[in-house]
Amino acid sequence: MIAQQPHSAGLWLLAWRRLKADTTAMISLAVVAVFLLIISLSAAGFIAADWDAEIAVSYAPPGWSQQAAKSAGPATDESAALPDNPYDPLREDILQIQQQLKGAAPQVDWYGVQDPLATDIQAIYSDLAKQGSVQESGKKESLLFGADKWGHDVLKKTIKGAETSIVVGIVAAVLATVLGTVFGALAGYFGGRTDDFFNWFYSIFTAIPYLLLILAVAAVLQQKGVGTIILILALTGWTGPFRLMRAEYLKHKNREYVWAAQAIGASHWRKMAVHIFPNVSHVALVQISILVVGFIKSEVILSFLGFGVPVGTVSWGSILNEAQNELILGKWWQLTAATVAMATLVTAFSLFTDALRDALDPKLR
Repeated sequence: MIAQQPHSAGLWLLAWRRLKADTTAMISLAVVAVFLLIISLSAAGFIAADWDAEIAVSYAPPGWSQQAAKSAGPATDESAALPDNPYDPLREDILQIQQQLKGAAPQVDWYGVQDPLATDIQAIYSDLAKQGSVQESGKKESLLFGADKWGHDVLKKTIKGAETSIVVGIVAAVLATVLGTVFGALAGYFGGRTDDFFNWFYSIFTAIPYLLLILAVAAVLQQKGVGTIILILALTGWTGPFRLMRAEYLKHKNREYVWAAQAIGASHWRKMAVHIFPNVSHVALVQISILVVGFIKSEVILSFLGFGVPVGTVSWGSILNEAQNELILGKWWQLTAATVAMATLVTAFSLFTDALRDALDPKLR
């Protein structure tokens, strides 16, 4: 009876064993998985579906108390209508004028002009208040992560922004890697004039600074939208995968297993896709994970500069663009929420990418 010989572990099984032995890699993978689960639930409408609902007062601060604010007509205190800007050079003068106007007759407005209807309007509001016609506004005075200018929940807004940014990063990275892999395979396998053409095309893209190239393509397309951002990033980000995949195909096309496939009559496309690509697929996988991080940051830059998502769509970039003006008013919570979420995901993805590259590197086994 012939004893069955044990099978050796394959490339992916060995890589998974190395990843499991790396504590940092597993923690990073868990963080990325949590983010992917959150955006999946958001895309399905289970969470953050009502992110644009005005459920709180303007700039509601973060806190545990979520009591509804009461409204009994328009504010009679002028300080409620104007934001308290600590950097306003006229702040002290305005406060002094407000204090003087508190005891003034209702016929006098901010500029000392008498309003003939002020007494009648004040009487109408008094009657409405007595009759109970003016009810509670129903808006919360505070939220767990605060609210923006329009009373949107910052937590839900950040989750919805994560959905847009992460989807853009993943889809654009996959498309860019596919383009780079196809171009690199054609150039590396066939060589000759095909290789010269793709190298010339590659040199044109790499001669222009990356950020300027993105802005130039965005200015040419002139149409905002998630699909446009994905197209911009994919068309400008294929150069890295192309360079690596071209080198891999140059190396593998003269290996013995490719000659054996040629000897049994395999076509060029079969040798490229069925025989060579499985042996270089780990390079493409690592490139996808690297590009996801870069494209998420690129989407944030595009949206921050106004070339990103259109009005009505939220992303981390649009949140940061909106939050920069709020810092002057001392409203820090929207900027903090988007920054912490983006930094957490990018850091976890970067650490996982480094661990994955080490696990798939045959020289480190």
